[in-house]
Amino acid sequence: MVIPVHDVNPVRRTPYVTYALIAANFVVFLFTPGIAGSVAGQSDLSQLCHLQAFLQHYAAVPRELIHDQLPRLVPSGAVGIGPHGPGCVVGQPEYHKSPLVSVFTAMFLHGSWLHLLGNMLFLLIFGNNIEDRLGHIRFALFYVACGYAAAYGFAYLNGTSGEPLIGASGAIAGVLGAYLVLYPRVRVWILVPFLLFLPLRLPAWTVLGFWFVLQALYSSGTGVSKAGTVAYAAHVVGFLVGMALAWPLRQGTPPPPEPRGVQWGRRARPGW
Repeated sequence: MVIPVHDVNPVRRTPYVTYALIAANFVVFLFTPGIAGSVAGQSDLSQLCHLQAFLQHYAAVPRELIHDQLPRLVPSGAVGIGPHGPGCVVGQPEYHKSPLVSVFTAMFLHGSWLHLLGNMLFLLIFGNNIEDRLGHIRFALFYVACGYAAAYGFAYLNGTSGEPLIGASGAIAGVLGAYLVLYPRVRVWILVPFLLFLPLRLPAWTVLGFWFVLQALYSSGTGVSKAGTVAYAAHVVGFLVGMALAWPLRQGTPPPPEPRGVQWGRRARPGW
C-alpha cells in the first residue's frame, strides 16, 4: 500500500468540479444517518439499523441493477425484539427506488472516515489534472460515466449479491486510468510504510500501474479472503474505462514542465 501526497503536474485552471465533488462527498458523509455515532465511536443498534435502511434505499445493489426489482423485505430502520434478541426490523419497502439513479447516489456514500479520506485524497491529487485536460463539463460527465461503468461492471460479475455498493472509488479509478494514459511520466510523491513512512518520487506509470495490479489481484481473491468487503472488481472496470476514454486525447497532451525549486527538501532536477 502506498499513499500519494503530491504530483509534480501544474494546472492551468482552478479545478472547481474536483473541489465540488470532494465537498459534496464530505457533506453527504456527515449527514448520513447512523454515521455520526459511528464516527464518534458511540454507535448503537438503533444507529446501525438506520444506516442499514438508508444504504438499502440509496446505495447501488448488484442484484437490483441486474434484475431491476426491489427485494421483498428491506430494513425499516426500526429496532425490534426477535427470537434471538434485539435486531433490525425488516418489512416491505415503503419507497420507490430506481436502480439506475441509485448508482449516482451511491457515488457519494461512504462507510467510514478511512473510506472517505482515502478516496478524496486520490481525487484531489489526480482529479485536478484530468479536469484541466478535459474541461469542467466534460470532466464531470467523465467522472459519472466511469462511476456507472464501474458499478454495472461489478454488478454483472456479482449479479446475485444483495450487499449495498457504495463509494466514489469506481469513478476515481477512472480518473487514475485517464491519468496513466495522459501523464505516465509525471513524478508523483508517495509515502511507503517502511518502519515509519518513506517518501519516494516515482513516475505516475509506476505508482498507478502498481495500484492497478493490486486491485486486479485482490479482485480475483488473491491476498484477501473472498476478495474482502471492497469492490475491487469495480476499481478494475473503472480504471480500464477511464483509460479507454482518455486514449484518444493522449497525443495532444504535452508533458508538464518540471518546476524549479526545492521539492521535499531536495532540489528538483530535470529528468528526475
